[in-house]
Amino acid sequence: MATKHDKPKVGEEPAKQDAPPAVMALSLDPGALSAENQAYFEKCQEKLGFVPNVLASYAHDDAKLSAFAAFYNDLMLAPSGLSKLEREMIAVAVSSVNRCYYCLTAHGAAVRQLSGDPVLGELMVMNYRAAALSRRHRAMLDFAVKLTETPHLIGEEDRAGLREAGFSERDIWDIGAVAAFYNMSNRMASAVDMRPNADYHRQAR
Repeated sequence: MATKHDKPKVGEEPAKQDAPPAVMALSLDPGALSAENQAYFEKCQEKLGFVPNVLASYAHDDAKLSAFAAFYNDLMLAPSGLSKLEREMIAVAVSSVNRCYYCLTAHGAAVRQLSGDPVLGELMVMNYRAAALSRRHRAMLDFAVKLTETPHLIGEEDRAGLREAGFSERDIWDIGAVAAFYNMSNRMASAVDMRPNADYHRQAR
């Protein structure tokens, strides 16, 4: 068995080292990051142990990275009538419709972590309708999925259904905004074949 100390024989090519997994299908050179974005990457590395590949994918253009990160952080982390778990549930339900491998992997892990329920995470990925959801969550996800599949059919009766389930006017805005953001993100991830970090597969199982 060869070891790392073995030298190749004369005429024999050195063993090739495994290349790091590709972040996406496009070969875009990393751009010069602002001090703010460099600090953001360092914070991700410190808190998560890795930089999410979606951020690495945007790192070819500092302005685009800043815009994406600001919008994501506002929608998913800023104060809202929707909990962080509810926003992640929307992300997964939308991504399930769009069959987005990256977002299902990354946000499925987030649902598992935030809920403490690996089964719920799997149900969100596969078919949220099979889960024993509250009236609030079922109404929220039904709206997000309808907005994804047939946005032209959204009407006042759909918004009324959310109000009846206990959502405020601002909550309805946030449900629509999160669903719309992940429809965009799903399409970008599919366009460039964005690959999720392997770490996500192991989390909260």
